[in-house]
Amino acid sequence: MSASIVPREEVTRLGERLRREGKRVAFANGCFDLLHVGHVRYLEGARALADVLVVGVNSDRTVAELKGPGRPLLPADARAELVAALESVDYVVIFDEPTVAQVLEDLRPDVHCKGTDYTEATVPEREVMQRLGGAVRIVGDPKNHSTRSILAEIARREKAAPSGK
Repeated sequence: MSASIVPREEVTRLGERLRREGKRVAFANGCFDLLHVGHVRYLEGARALADVLVVGVNSDRTVAELKGPGRPLLPADARAELVAALESVDYVVIFDEPTVAQVLEDLRPDVHCKGTDYTEATVPEREVMQRLGGAVRIVGDPKNHSTRSILAEIARREKAAPSGK
């Protein structure tokens, strides 16, 4: 069963409902522009910390601002659907804000999870989580794979391939 994709304006109600049900909620976020094993491991690590995992997917506009020209490769709706299909994910929300601070304010998760390219001290939203009484945790495997490196490898192989094939 796929996760539910919830409209951004329903995040507050989702958080309220999950708290009433006594669920421990984890939140993770990213661009997820070209889904790879690092994303899967990151989201599995986040899910292991809670009863429910809510994942924020950056809007097309914010991916373009963060990643530069030519990005995103896939539109936000497609990226959200791919993330929602992962077993570890319960809910997905597309957000258009420059950071997830307001999403965290609205959802009020117990834990905000970031990948291993961060430390707990460098997570931009750590102060928001402290004020909300939640925790910040670093999850996933070492960051030795990325969408950018996959795209570079595809370009390298295309350049090396004989033309016409």
